[in-house]
Amino acid sequence: MEKFQGIYDRAAQRKGGEAVIESLLSAPLSARQLRNLSGDDWLEEFTRKVFQSGFYWQVINNKWPGFREVFWDFNIDKLLRMPPEMLEEKSTDERIVRNFNKVKTVPVNAAMIYYHQQDHGQPFVDFIADYPTEQITGLWAHLKKHGARLGGNTGVYALRALGKDTFILSRDVEAHLRGHKIIDGGLQTKKSLNAAQHYFNELQQQSGRSLQELSYLIALSVGDNYVGLSADDN
Repeated sequence: MEKFQGIYDRAAQRKGGEAVIESLLSAPLSARQLRNLSGDDWLEEFTRKVFQSGFYWQVINNKWPGFREVFWDFNIDKLLRMPPEMLEEKSTDERIVRNFNKVKTVPVNAAMIYYHQQDHGQPFVDFIADYPTEQITGLWAHLKKHGARLGGNTGVYALRALGKDTFILSRDVEAHLRGHKIIDGGLQTKKSLNAAQHYFNELQQQSGRSLQELSYLIALSVGDNYVGLSADDN
């Protein structure tokens, strides 16, 4: 396994020095800060990432005020009382991207958030805030199992967007993991996810950095991007 210092030094060399690297990094939110979010906030971001999946992200972002209008600012209580025929009506509204299969994820993910406390005795926002980052792929699996269309990187990007510390299996990060023989099978298999988690835990112990920072540093250290990366690439 490549050590943290080798990754950091290579990223700095490619990007113009340590000062540049440090200016590109950002920290996740603390557990206390994450508890200030609401279930509605999480539903909104899950929905945004579901619709962005396989689509130009900026197109979705440009239409987002319309999404908020159509889905009542993602108020979970209102959405869970919505009759099925109204959901179908919303899927044809020109203010959003009209994809009924994706629209159907809204009440499913609303229910996941709403009923979490009944099932587990803990508010969903606290569940996210307190989930141990050294087992973060377990949270990915939970979202995939209990949510709708939150598998792969979709749920992971939502976690990152709202500040939960996580690494992301982007193309560059996957290339790094495969190049160093950390994973060799399917990217989303349990074996690969466990191996990736173990590697990031090792890097975290070596560096004291967050998973978010480590993920971005790896992305900066590999691939064809020598000038800069967007947040979607880490």
